[in-house]
Amino acid sequence: MPDAGCTARMAELTRIQSDQDVLLEVSNLRVHFPIKRGFLKRVVGHVKAVDGISLYLKKGETLGLVGESGCGKTTSGRAIIRLLKADEGEVYFRSRDDEILSLHDLPGEELRRLRREFQIIFQDPFSSLNPRKTVEDIIADPLLVYEMGDRSERRERVVELLRRVGLSEYHLKRFPNEFSGGQRQRIGIARAIALNPSLIVCDEPVSALDVSVQAQILNLLKDIQDEFGFSYLFIAHNLSVIYHMCDRVAVMYLGKIVELASGDELYQRPKHPYTEALLSAIPAPDPKLKPRHVLLSGEVPSPLNPPTGCYFHPRCRHATEVCSGEEPQFSMVPGTDEHFVSCHHSERLQLKPALYQHLVGQQQILRPNSP
Repeated sequence: MPDAGCTARMAELTRIQSDQDVLLEVSNLRVHFPIKRGFLKRVVGHVKAVDGISLYLKKGETLGLVGESGCGKTTSGRAIIRLLKADEGEVYFRSRDDEILSLHDLPGEELRRLRREFQIIFQDPFSSLNPRKTVEDIIADPLLVYEMGDRSERRERVVELLRRVGLSEYHLKRFPNEFSGGQRQRIGIARAIALNPSLIVCDEPVSALDVSVQAQILNLLKDIQDEFGFSYLFIAHNLSVIYHMCDRVAVMYLGKIVELASGDELYQRPKHPYTEALLSAIPAPDPKLKPRHVLLSGEVPSPLNPPTGCYFHPRCRHATEVCSGEEPQFSMVPGTDEHFVSCHHSERLQLKPALYQHLVGQQQILRPNSP
């Protein structure tokens, strides 16, 4: 159970307490990596990898986390499930017993008990599997750690999981080096769902795979979500993939979430200039469609020394004096339902949407039975 200090901090949160459908709530999460130099290894600065993000995730929902490489997506995902230690902020999780627990306040044994309720699928299927273990041992590891069943029952469960991800009992005694990238990711997915968790962090699960295999893995993830009711925190930089997979989308820039909305709302009515630039970069499969690229000036600033005010203002063509001097609040767009943005001028800007129709067409190709 949460301690007294944890309970006091929870009083500030309302969504996870008032809405039984909310599984996870993150409040003002920060992860700063120290820079040490000299013989005495003194700290001379911090890399602000994650700099105060807040979000929530509902049961059975997929929340996309998108942005350029190095913006803090993976660090956020790992810090949320405490594979990395956060410097500030809170992460609250609703357990199967309907307890609201602070993950970053849990002692070791309590955290170990709760870990069976959230898992991760790693980006690289070639380095995330132990090359010295067979497929049977890899998938059975979580079952062994939590002492679930005897040896024959665990083997039966592993066979069931292999079949569910498109492999067979024939693969049990093989080693990871005998599989393709797509097959290895299927093994990683089987391992992640072995304990039937409530939350799965998908850390760019298809970015290392051939394009021909990506749709198969995405469809598999969607199918097992429909079957078991998992919630996904889906991290990616491909906005077409994010559109197909996610109910809501959070856009990250330099360690901060700059916009968060439902998929359709974000793609049709972006409110942040950075979101507009990302959407304009989605490739259109139809050569007759004229590109509408929004080119950004300059380079992404260093997270070691981010700009004052709005982090995006050095590259924003809409920036004014207030943008460089005052950090915008992350607040709801007036007249919308759960559309949040961090921009001083979001109400007056007329930003270009994504080429929406070709995204819908791609979705019909990826998932022919989707509405």
